[in-house]
Amino acid sequence: MDLPVHRTGGSPEAWRRRGLPDWDPLSEFENLWRDMGRLFEQRTAPAWGGGPWVPLVEEDETEDAYEVRAELPGIPRENISVDVGDHELRISGAMKDEDQGRVLSRRSGRFFYRTSLPTDVDADKIEAELNDGVLRIRLPKSGEAKRRRISIGGKG
Repeated sequence: MDLPVHRTGGSPEAWRRRGLPDWDPLSEFENLWRDMGRLFEQRTAPAWGGGPWVPLVEEDETEDAYEVRAELPGIPRENISVDVGDHELRISGAMKDEDQGRVLSRRSGRFFYRTSLPTDVDADKIEAELNDGVLRIRLPKSGEAKRRRISIGGKG
């Protein structure tokens, strides 16, 4: 069996003859690891300074609806806004610090989450409820946009 071969003149001498820097796969991996670490820290670090943060969110699909669950512990429902429009779901709000002379160990500041919605969501029947710090949004399917196979015509 013949396998495809990638020919680049991969020796360091060949790279130097072409005027290209030496390629070091280990440094590439270290750069990737560092960048992923920064991204992870930005997404999960508490916003002690009151800056924006993203709640932990889980999306799921059932036979008749889409479900979105967001963890928002300690945030009253009047501080949460859920908006739907232009095939997009937006969850936003704020958590304010209570200055009681103690250090709070929870996130504070504004939060924001948005996701694209499929075209078959029935926007008039969307329901949202907040129980035990978990916001659950149920987005029923309208049933209009069913998946179907399209036959392909032509001569070739």
